Amino acid sequence: MPKRIVISTSNDISIDNRVHKVAMLLQSLGYEVLWVGRMLPTSAAIDRPYEVRRLSLVFKKGALFYAELQVRLFFFLLTHRSTYLLSNDLDTLLPNYLVSRLFHSTLIYDTHEYFCGVPELEGRWAKKVWQRLERSLFPRVDHIWTVNESIADLYEADYGKRPKVFRNISPMPEGFARVSRGELGLPEDKIIAINQGSGMNVDRGLEEAVEAIAGMSEEWMLLLVGSGDAIPALKQSVRARGLESKVVFVGRVPYAQLLQYTAAADVGLSLDKDTNINYRFSLPNKLFDYLHCGIPVVTSPLVEVARIVEGYGVGATVEPTDIEALRNTMVQVVEQRQHFIKGIERARRELNWPQESEALRKFYDQL
Repeated sequence: MPKRIVISTSNDISIDNRVHKVAMLLQSLGYEVLWVGRMLPTSAAIDRPYEVRRLSLVFKKGALFYAELQVRLFFFLLTHRSTYLLSNDLDTLLPNYLVSRLFHSTLIYDTHEYFCGVPELEGRWAKKVWQRLERSLFPRVDHIWTVNESIADLYEADYGKRPKVFRNISPMPEGFARVSRGELGLPEDKIIAINQGSGMNVDRGLEEAVEAIAGMSEEWMLLLVGSGDAIPALKQSVRARGLESKVVFVGRVPYAQLLQYTAAADVGLSLDKDTNINYRFSLPNKLFDYLHCGIPVVTSPLVEVARIVEGYGVGATVEPTDIEALRNTMVQVVEQRQHFIKGIERARRELNWPQESEALRKFYDQL
């Protein structure tokens, strides 16, 4: 009989590549996989080789959303009994923990970030609720994973318990069809800087990227591919300043198409600001997308990001709030692109999903 595992997330299944990679790994190891996530009005249709269920919730955000999620997910797990439960992030942990105790299931917890350090919780009463919940449950979970060593350090300092680590490294984009800029509706004669991802939110350096491009020559343009809380205000600002020809918004697209846009760019931007502890130790997935697509990067000097950019020699770091320095760094990296080719090739060989997932494979193989 195959091992059965239920994976829980609170987000839109169609955009969570980290969990999809884990689901595919589990299936390759002989697990029967069921992933339960969230259905949004904007959710794309998906066709996955494992079973998927999507919960359509009445409330879309705020305290009522989280309360409804806990109840709905608890009853879903209660009626879909499984030997193994994989909870992703703190907002799915409570129902998973309760059901694991009821049925003596093995619980695995994957925390994708330092959850209580996200800026959306700063100064809000909800932060204390999540901290209390985490303080109660974290020490009781036997198997915990997280996304990098810096965040593992934080959890170990908080609870005396160190999570194992697998970084959110993209699979090598084998088989995706590179296309011309013309086929993507992009000009052939521009120098294109790209910033992409599903979390284009406040303090991700998007405003600074727009400001930098606004003061650069007409041969430069900024391509923003993805979605997030910061996008509506950015669009309004771009229109008000008449920058439509220099800043192009693409919106959320399937991953294969995202890589096509990335490969068509000249430089990749990752400009998260050090405004909170979670951003300080973040390691955005887009960094690996840029490198796998063969383009150099300009990033903020965050700990985990700088370790890769400087260690592999794949671009440059700069403080994103220094707009003039940001402009100069972008120009220099594009002009010196040939200088970064060897580092990018080495990063492509070493920083990929088969290499990164080996410890995870051994863990699940031995459960």
